[in-house]
Amino acid sequence: MQPDRSPPACDWLALAGPTAGGKTALALAIAERWPVEIISVDSALVYRGMDIGTAKPGAAERARVPHHLIDIRDPREPYSAAEFVRDVRALLPAIRARGRWPLLVGGTMLYFKALFDGLDELPPAQPALRAAIEAEARARGWPALHAELARVDPVTAARLAPHDAQRIGRALEVWRATGQPLSALQRRWRHSPGATPADPDQPGEGGQPGTSPAPRTAATPTIGGLRGRLLSLEPQDRGWLRPRIDARLQAMWRDGLLEEVRRLRARGDLGLHLPALRCVGYRQAWEALDEAGAAGRHALTPDEHAQLHERAAAATRQLAKRQLTWLRSMPARHVLPADAADVLPRTLAVVEAAWGLPGSAPPAPSVPSGTGEAAPS
Repeated sequence: MQPDRSPPACDWLALAGPTAGGKTALALAIAERWPVEIISVDSALVYRGMDIGTAKPGAAERARVPHHLIDIRDPREPYSAAEFVRDVRALLPAIRARGRWPLLVGGTMLYFKALFDGLDELPPAQPALRAAIEAEARARGWPALHAELARVDPVTAARLAPHDAQRIGRALEVWRATGQPLSALQRRWRHSPGATPADPDQPGEGGQPGTSPAPRTAATPTIGGLRGRLLSLEPQDRGWLRPRIDARLQAMWRDGLLEEVRRLRARGDLGLHLPALRCVGYRQAWEALDEAGAAGRHALTPDEHAQLHERAAAATRQLAKRQLTWLRSMPARHVLPADAADVLPRTLAVVEAAWGLPGSAPPAPSVPSGTGEAAPS
């Protein structure tokens, strides 16, 4: 008798959650039981040379299971949500065609929203115009450009700090290119039927040029016609993440995060104007080293290091809070209690319901795989 080769309940699974929420450990546990390839959903992991502060999977982990969308950009190079969606739409059928399961893992919620809700087009990036704006900022300072933005787009300016170079630059770029405020363009889709508001702290602009999540969330997520399921790791205890974030950061300092940032600074072509260097941990370390250098010192004092740790921890906690806010706005998610003692067996049970018994090879995709080639991994 031939084995049952009925279509799977899901062609792919996504595992999302806040930073320090246990995603990596669960993903590797799944990979030990099913033939998976992991697709990173993390805007920091795309950058080469940024390993410690991003908790990038090490060589041993990547040898155990194939990983994609890691180390695909230099820190000088942007990587947009639109590029991410393009790459994932190519990877999913390619992984299925190899007889393996795609497992998307990460915490960049803008990427998840773009995948599931689609993208609403904003004006594309204008490199020449952006360069002119950045030259003005060097001459006049970002607070002066923030004041200019307040005159032409007060709604956007009100939610941006005077030194938020990326978002101020993008908003002015849109205004100068189109004559329309960025907030007005965003309002067109936010106020359309079924729109779901995006988190203003993570807009699809600047480092994510030309895109915002579109105003819809499907009851059953699909990507390129392939059905899937979003598993959301959400702690029941609000205080559970705090000591985990603290321990994670302490481990990063011990592993050499400050030295990694020093190496990036030594290149001479990087700075906090780049999205890569504004990642949590890197930004705070860069600023601390700037302050020490201004005082004529190469190393941080113990007090400065303690202050750096607290600033980075506070920024990480705020990031985790925003991640959970995004997740809770996604009605199609399957919630898993990240802090439950039995989160592993509960997760594996959901995976088995989606993909069949552990170790089983996936049947043919539920739709033709198409001809897309996999993105570089």
